[in-house]
Amino acid sequence: MDRTYLVENYKEMDLYDDIDKNIDVLKTLLDKSSDVIFREFRIGEKKVKGFLVCVDGLVDKALINNNIMEPITLESRKLDGNYLSKKNVYESLLNYFITTADLKEVEKFGDVVESILSGDTPVFVDGVDKSIVISTRGWEQRSVAESTTEAVVRGPKEAFVETLRVNTSMLRRRIKNPNFVIESLKIGKYTKTDVAVAYIKDVAKDEVVEEVKKRLSKIDIDGIIDSGYLEEMIEDNPFSPFPQIEHSERPDKIAAELLEGRVAIISDGSPEVLVVPTIFVQFFQSSEDYYERYYISTLFRVLRLAAMLMSLTLPSIYVAAVTYHQEMIPSPLAISIAAQREGVPFTTLMEAFLMEFFFEILREAGIRLPMQVGQAVSIVGALVIGQAAVQAGLVSAATVIVVALTGIASFSIPAFNIAITFRLLRFAMLLVGGTLGFFGIIMALMMILAHLASLESFGVPYLSPIAPSNTRELNDVFIRIPWWAKIFRPHKVAGRNVKRQNYTRS
Repeated sequence: MDRTYLVENYKEMDLYDDIDKNIDVLKTLLDKSSDVIFREFRIGEKKVKGFLVCVDGLVDKALINNNIMEPITLESRKLDGNYLSKKNVYESLLNYFITTADLKEVEKFGDVVESILSGDTPVFVDGVDKSIVISTRGWEQRSVAESTTEAVVRGPKEAFVETLRVNTSMLRRRIKNPNFVIESLKIGKYTKTDVAVAYIKDVAKDEVVEEVKKRLSKIDIDGIIDSGYLEEMIEDNPFSPFPQIEHSERPDKIAAELLEGRVAIISDGSPEVLVVPTIFVQFFQSSEDYYERYYISTLFRVLRLAAMLMSLTLPSIYVAAVTYHQEMIPSPLAISIAAQREGVPFTTLMEAFLMEFFFEILREAGIRLPMQVGQAVSIVGALVIGQAAVQAGLVSAATVIVVALTGIASFSIPAFNIAITFRLLRFAMLLVGGTLGFFGIIMALMMILAHLASLESFGVPYLSPIAPSNTRELNDVFIRIPWWAKIFRPHKVAGRNVKRQNYTRS
């Protein structure tokens, strides 16, 4: 059969009841791939022809040998060949001999090929225009390990891996309720990536769930390699520097978000799970906030918010004060800064800009290099080059201190993606502070706030519950109240079922 015709039409073609034709079609489509295994065999005393196809490396060979091949080739000899038709042989395989729990029947070549390339194994019997597709997925995978990007002192250590089914099992292990739903779909013309939408049916808003499925179903792309592809495809405002979808590799955190009424999007091949809708304050909350005593968590949360402001504004405030508002600096400090800057050839703005620029290069180099080399580069860059630059009179010690404090503050923000956003905005704030002083800084902050207030994530205002204000929900924003006082779920996020618990302390 012409291969070009098959490639264009195989998805809608029905399977033949002639097994030789089925073999010809599949070999025409897949025989050029050296990792595809075709195995022909005989079934029962009548020696009915059968065959299976699988991809080496994607399947569990022990499962195929023990649960498919051995029962078919050995146990099927017990079939009484006097009255068995080919169809009866097929029914016997389906009902008695294949001993795996997860199997289904398909009738199209498109479904057969898709299942083969996903790691499943279809079994054909001569004289039957259907195939039994058996779940035999069993490729090499990374074992569950500790989270590398969201480390905590107290709390679960395990993190998601790159296999979708392992990730869904970690969520299912935490939420043992039939209303916890996991719906699957495939995205990507070539990759056919498995994507799962997870939510709790009587907690999540129906309109949010439908909106998530609608946006995902609209994606028409050649491939999805990581959940980052999906994030950019479905976020509300793609031109905003602020992330509008949270992601995490911690199953405990995603389970907690699901219990609040959010919807999780899990992509096969990615250890990062997306969560929608997302609000701004989520990026400053750590899983550990909910495991430690509430007053300790409140202190850390306030520190993180202060670090966020420092990360965004400290260099620009320093440049503006030294350049335009010297009267606001205490006299001894102003004299000290002036003495340090004596002999420095650059303006304060240029000096701070260059230091920030080189700090970002150092940070990037430290991340991209191998771990052992990266640490050495960071130490050499931060200590040796920084000290040498001050002694050589290229920069002042005060500028080095300000840039170092800003860098440390940015690292204290739990969410990496919003920390990057603040680093990006810091350069803009620096330019505004160096040209317009405090007036420019205040104007820039007002513009950022106005932009944040204009954002939404799947119908939920990005700044909620601050704006629009909901005083009842502010108890989990700047502070964290005790668990026994957290009676309700977030009103804007949860559906009809907003009450979280009935427990009261007496």
